[in-house]
Amino acid sequence: MLNLIDDMAGSHPARVRLVLSNTLKSTGISKALLRGVAAKVVDYQTFKKDRAAFDLELQNQLIHHEIDLILLAGFMHILGRNFIVGWKGRILNIHPSLLPKYKGLNTHQRVIDAGENETGCTVHEVVTDLDSGRILGQSYVKVLSDETALSLAKRVLVQEHLLYPKIVRNFIHEFSTRNC
Repeated sequence: MLNLIDDMAGSHPARVRLVLSNTLKSTGISKALLRGVAAKVVDYQTFKKDRAAFDLELQNQLIHHEIDLILLAGFMHILGRNFIVGWKGRILNIHPSLLPKYKGLNTHQRVIDAGENETGCTVHEVVTDLDSGRILGQSYVKVLSDETALSLAKRVLVQEHLLYPKIVRNFIHEFSTRNC
């Protein structure tokens, strides 16, 4: 998230208007505020598992801050079908595997357990099927023989920080071209 904020501070065609978290434990909120970006927590726990009410509050925040594009980064909550459909083509996510392999959670351990030689990260459009949207870009990381899930996660994260801003720039250019 911070790499996206920093990348968009210069001659980027877009600006981060809001950092939104679904958990009070997020360290990104205070970091966004320090960079002068509006930040808000919509804590899923307060909605007592009422996904529709949670999604409606997210929607209200996005409208209030005049958001055009949602960039998920560490948002560990599955969005509702109606929310995703309403934002079709305007939600991106970065996932720590080479999709379509290893959708969902615990990707690094699953890669190691499967004996993979290579993994990486994927930026994709968010659709109603988990981690199944159009792939916009991938970056590759060799799996080392003494790899742990933690060491692999750290090395993949480096690639995520390089890939996501690049893909976002390209996507915004494509998005603005098709919506003019």
